[in-house]
Amino acid sequence: MTLEEIIKGRRSIQLYQDKEVDVNLVKGLLEKAKWVPNHKMTQPWRFVLVYDKGKEKIAQLNKRNAAKGATAEEKQKNGEIAYQKMMAVPMFLMVIMEENPNQKLREEDYAATSCLVQNVSLLAWEKGLGMIWKTGALTITPEFREIVGAKLGEKIVGMMQLGYPAKVPKARPRADVQSRITEINN
Repeated sequence: MTLEEIIKGRRSIQLYQDKEVDVNLVKGLLEKAKWVPNHKMTQPWRFVLVYDKGKEKIAQLNKRNAAKGATAEEKQKNGEIAYQKMMAVPMFLMVIMEENPNQKLREEDYAATSCLVQNVSLLAWEKGLGMIWKTGALTITPEFREIVGAKLGEKIVGMMQLGYPAKVPKARPRADVQSRITEINN
């Protein structure tokens, strides 16, 4: 595959095969993905890999947070669905960034960390692995931060779900870039 094919072919994957992901493969992807533009070379990122029995705490937290509904039965059902959804993910890759107190550097660090996530995504796709970049309510709870060891002054940039795709969605249309280009030449 060419780089262009990888970029155009990559999809956000939410359904995975029941197949283990090699931890050393992911570590190797991270080693390659680190080659991103990073102003001042702060390299503010670190990673937490969660797999096998390590997923249990995240799945239980997701279950508690999703246990909503009008009846006890509905709460139990919604919680169980949320639990199973997390347990079906072969591996989680937490991307955690040190938040620089200087706003300009913090924004540049976030941009660099986002580039790193994209590199991991493309490198994983090349190896037949799919992932989806998740953020949101779960990842900002104190309980989640404690589970993954996020410290004060750190931001969880993403909870990357990683595995071999069971289903690859079709490409969604992208806006025409030509209509978003302004040329200034005089």
